Order: sequence, then structure tokens, then C-alpha cells
Amino acid sequence: MFAPATRRASTTLTTTATATTATAFATIRTLATLTSTDQKKPPQPTVPGPAAEPPTLPAALHLSTGYTFKGVSFGAPLKNKKISGEVVFTTSLVGYTESMTDPSYSGQILVFTQPLIGNYGVPSDSARDAFGLSKYFESNRVQVRGIVVNDYAAKHSHWAAVESLGQWCARYGVPAISGVDTRAIVSLLRQRGSTLGEIAVAASPSSPIPEPTPALEIDNPNARNLCALASTKESYVVNPSGDVHIALIDCGVKQNIIKCLANRGAKVTVLPWDHDVTKDSTKYDGVILSNGPGDPSHMGKTVANVKAIMYKDQGRIPTPIFGICMGNQVLGLAAGYKTYKMPFGNRGHNQPCIDLTTGKCVITSQNHGYAIDDSVDVPGWMPYFRNANDGSNEGVRHQLLPYSSVQFHPEACGGPEDTDYLFDNFLNEARAFKRERKRVEPPVVEKPKVRYVPGVAGVRSSVEF
Repeated sequence: MFAPATRRASTTLTTTATATTATAFATIRTLATLTSTDQKKPPQPTVPGPAAEPPTLPAALHLSTGYTFKGVSFGAPLKNKKISGEVVFTTSLVGYTESMTDPSYSGQILVFTQPLIGNYGVPSDSARDAFGLSKYFESNRVQVRGIVVNDYAAKHSHWAAVESLGQWCARYGVPAISGVDTRAIVSLLRQRGSTLGEIAVAASPSSPIPEPTPALEIDNPNARNLCALASTKESYVVNPSGDVHIALIDCGVKQNIIKCLANRGAKVTVLPWDHDVTKDSTKYDGVILSNGPGDPSHMGKTVANVKAIMYKDQGRIPTPIFGICMGNQVLGLAAGYKTYKMPFGNRGHNQPCIDLTTGKCVITSQNHGYAIDDSVDVPGWMPYFRNANDGSNEGVRHQLLPYSSVQFHPEACGGPEDTDYLFDNFLNEARAFKRERKRVEPPVVEKPKVRYVPGVAGVRSSVEF
């Protein structure tokens, strides 16, 4: 159905489906799901998005390497404008809403290898769980710069859906293209590595698609500190009645990481990416270093803060530390490892990893373009997990102290839950640390607070309360 990829210098890559506007629009599939007439459904919330699907317009994905893929827009109508980002792909079969709201995808144009996308619509983004967190999404907005799919399902069907994928994208100003050969795009990315690109959308059905920007002028999101942009600006607490207090350094945290801690009885204080917990009067029972987008070389402040925690622990009971994804790279840099950019990264829900302490293989959810180089030994540290496909590092741990991290996502959402036991392991360490600290360290005696009150003839007196 779709023409093979060609260079722009010779023949612009296009598909037969985009020869004419009418034919292009016909490539969008209408998918109807049959349901039983007597099946009861929960009450349907009011659709927050636009009343109608966004307009279908001629669109294209321009790669900085010189390839163009033409299709039709079903998301935000950019109307003769372009958006740029790093073009990456995911092999996940489900969970497009979770992937698109994952802050680790900030600054990226996401290509789905799963051909059919949008068939179950999008649930309400106002729904909240028992902790006040988003019930269905990994953050409070769509994080990707744009999406590219082979076949968009214009007709969705799911009891929790309140709008279509196209309406959701349009509401957040995110462009989306359907009707392109995503297999050809993925083949190029696997051969040449992740590359910069841009999505361009015509102003009207009869208008031309904007020409590509010169490669050297395309904005590179990895040149910026994306974690600083994705992180919370102010601290907040989730599950304040928890029995163990965890400091979560937010580098672009997924909501399900917080849920995995709170559901296991932890009080979680979410802190900005550059927060130094060693200067807090609060005594935390453990520290989580979260996932996040972009290049770990921008995380110098966070790395220094982790070093400060480990230095302060010398001669004392060590505070448990657990890193996830970007948190793995931050802990690795603090330990003395180096990081590097992978050719095209690992993104999907089916990555096999070997636990080097047990030899057990687990299937993991992943989303990263950088990794730790563990080819050089670091004294006191050891690799924790290894990717069974490409042999890349998937985690590090200290040989004696409770410091460990993983490159994959044990919280999943979406993806397999093979490794959610790592949260149990971490919280067991945090609770043991809390008990031991209480046994060894003397109780903190607060000094009486003093307030001055007016006295006789203007003389002030102090009273304790």
C-alpha cells in the first residue's frame, strides 16, 4: 500500500495514499467495535475535547537526514507551521496514552511501530485516584512533541473513553500524522540512529506542505536541560500518613512511581530535580531518583547532591537510595561511571533483562536513549542488570551499601510488572533504616520556641510555649 523510502534529492518519499487529498483522507480507518446491547457501562463523563474531530490536512515528517514521509494530519492543525524534536520509536503494542504523557518523552517525536493506534480512545484527564494523582495518565499533559502512526482508528470504542486520540492531541496542540510507512522510518532510525526531525502540516486541504528546515537549523532538545523543565517547581506530599518517609527527586517523574510507593504505605515528598536533601531538617528514610528526559550530562547539580548524601552517610547508617531510568544514570555518574548516547535507545514493553545477582530474566518496560558505560570497573560498585538483547547496562548497585538503580521502569504503566518487587525491596531497606536509626541515634529534642510579648511601659518579656 505504501511506497518504499527514497531520498529527497531524487524522489520525495511519499505514499500512494497521498497522491490526492481525497485518497489520502480515505487511508484513515474507521474501526467499529461490537458490544452487547445488554452490557452495562459506567456513566460516561462529559467529553472535555472539541465537539468534532480536528481537520484532516496534508502533512509530512521531515528527517534531518534528508527523508520525507507524507501522510495526513489527525491531530493539532498546525496550519502551515512546523514542530521539531528528536524522532524516536516505541515497540509497545498498547498504552499510547501512558507513553504520550510520560515526561521522559519530552522533546521527542514518537513513532509507533504498532500499526493501529487510537482504537480505544482517550480517558478523562480529570479523573483522580485515592492519592489525588491522575488515574489514567503519567503526568498532567501530553509530553511528546508529536506522533507518527501507520493507521489511525478514527472510530474508538472503550467504556472509559471520553474523546478520540485526535481530539486529545488537538486539545494539547500536538500534531499527529497517519498513513505513512512506519516500518521504513524505524528501519532508517535503526540504521542511522535517532535523528532530529519535524512535523509539517498544510494550512488547508489544497495547500502545499511546508518545506523542510535545513538540518543544521533544526532545534536539538537534548541541548537543553529537559529534566529541569519537566520537574516540579515546588515540593508536595503524597500519602502524608505513610509509615516511612521517602524523598523523591523529580527529574520528570511518572505518576505510577509515586503510586507504587504510596500504595505500599510510604509517605512521599516530591522535590525539585536540584534539591539537596542533606540540607533539610526533615529526616527521610530513603531517596528515590526518578526517571526523566534528555541528556544526563545536564544533571550536574543532582549528581553532586547524590554524592553529598553518600558522603554524609560515611560513618553513619547509610540512607537507602534507589534510581529509575534517568535516576540510574545519575546514581551511576555519582558513583564514578560514565554515560553515553545509544544509537536509537530502548523504548517499548518487551525488553528482556538479566538480574546479575540471581541470573533471572525479567521482561521490562523501557524508555531511554542514554545508558551507563560499565566497561570500566568502579571500586565498591557492580552492574545490577544487563539487557539480554544488546548487552547494555540496565542498573548498578553498591556491593555493601543500600544504593542501587535500574535503567528500566519497574512501575511499568504501561508494560509488564515483572520487576515491581524492586519497590518492596527498597521500602524494606527504608523501614529497616528507620528502625536502626531510631535505635542508634539519640532522639531530637526541640528547643522551646520563644515569643516576645509587650511588657509594662514598653518593655518586652519572653515566654516559652
